Amino acid sequence: MSQRVRGVIAREKGKPVEVTTIVVPDPGPGEAVVKVQACGVCHTDLHYREGGINDEFPFLLGHEAAGVVEAVGDGVTDVAPGDFVVLNWRAVCGDCRACRRGKPWYCFATHNAAQRMTLEDGTELSPALGIGAFVEKTLVHAGQCTKVDPSARAAAVGLLGCGVMAGIGAAINTGGVTRGDSVAVIGCGGVGDGAVAGAALAGATTIIAIDTDDRKLEWARGFGATHTINAREADVVEAVRALTGGHGADVVVEAVGRPETYRQAFYARDLAGTVVLVGVPTPEMTIELPLLDVFGRGGALKSSWYGDCLPTRDFPMLTELYRQGRLDLDAFVTEEIALDEVEQAFAKMHTGDVLRSVVIF
Repeated sequence: MSQRVRGVIAREKGKPVEVTTIVVPDPGPGEAVVKVQACGVCHTDLHYREGGINDEFPFLLGHEAAGVVEAVGDGVTDVAPGDFVVLNWRAVCGDCRACRRGKPWYCFATHNAAQRMTLEDGTELSPALGIGAFVEKTLVHAGQCTKVDPSARAAAVGLLGCGVMAGIGAAINTGGVTRGDSVAVIGCGGVGDGAVAGAALAGATTIIAIDTDDRKLEWARGFGATHTINAREADVVEAVRALTGGHGADVVVEAVGRPETYRQAFYARDLAGTVVLVGVPTPEMTIELPLLDVFGRGGALKSSWYGDCLPTRDFPMLTELYRQGRLDLDAFVTEEIALDEVEQAFAKMHTGDVLRSVVIF
């Protein structure tokens, strides 16, 4: 039988979110119902509310979550009721051209639940990133559930479901940061600080955090930044070069998603260095670069989707590093909030007062 639970929806573009009753069906073949324990408030949820993703309102928001599997449908063998899981939005298909080439982190046909959760009047909801986790229980494809150590704090490891994983993966998986590298990270929110932490894990010796907010720069030092640059007070490109022997960084992670910061990233890297764009631009944004500079500087210009992660590989590994005290996921959790405080959490994003607000159930 279906269940009725409380959840947060965005009913109209730009309107405040609301807490209402959500109808969650029993899991069908390949699906699972997860009792959510914690869900981070991510900028992507705000983009959904503002109509920046698509116009398929109403949305069931939330996607950066951890919880316990309550029930599974027919054919599900990888997870079972009682498993503690982090939800992911890249449930790989195993059969598309990327998967067949052995690069499932680029899967072009990721799975979502076939059924829809609804409002009480039957209106179908569009779950954010195919998850919809600002809700007491959610219906997902079983492949979106990644088992991790149940002793881990849900509020912390749930952040691997999106922003923190995107940043760590941008540095390690996409950027290929390795021991001895110099790394610059532009934008020190949750994703950027994830990139800083990832660079530190990989053994980078120079890690330069760049932002316009001194509070965020101080947070970045806590994640492993060796140097900071306030972009309001210094020329970013010249400052990065000054900290890297005049050359520029081996890897520059752009975690803002704006033309002006991407241009800084392009010129702040060393010859044959790598730029990784993990900040998400809006559709109208464009950039113009001299083609001779693109050719002459060499290296690689990459985009990082979800940190090019493979959840079954990366989530358990990073959870274990967290348990060992080698990855401080707790430091990303600025505050724990109730379900009816999501709208206030969106407001705090604009003031830069939080890395992550996390809804606790």
